[in-house]
Amino acid sequence: MGIAENKQVVLDFYAAGARGDTDGCFALLADDITWTNIGTTKFSGTYVGKQALGDNLLGPLFSQLKAGISSQIERLTAEGDIVVAQTSGTAETTEGVPYNNTYCQVITIKDGKFAAVTEYMDTALIDSVFGVK
Repeated sequence: MGIAENKQVVLDFYAAGARGDTDGCFALLADDITWTNIGTTKFSGTYVGKQALGDNLLGPLFSQLKAGISSQIERLTAEGDIVVAQTSGTAETTEGVPYNNTYCQVITIKDGKFAAVTEYMDTALIDSVFGVK
């Protein structure tokens, strides 16, 4: 796939998320995806496979949010099979605490799906909103 097609996969992923289409998001992930959140927060680590990603990262995170995270793409940059997405997200915890973070995802696209993601964000904000490990 070319750069434009790889960027479109990322745009499609975020569009599905904006619609609340979890199945649509997961359809754009490789079965053996490797997703790494940097830092030492309770959500940091490397998750391998869709099941582990859902069970060990997304489930625990989204169970603490009222309505998920509303994400906006600020910039997409691509070279080869790598797409870098700079995004901002707004959310509110089930206790009413705002969680508004900025992210940089380095995404490897293979065969039209996310094969690997390394996600950078304000880890101090995560600790202050969700608590430390």
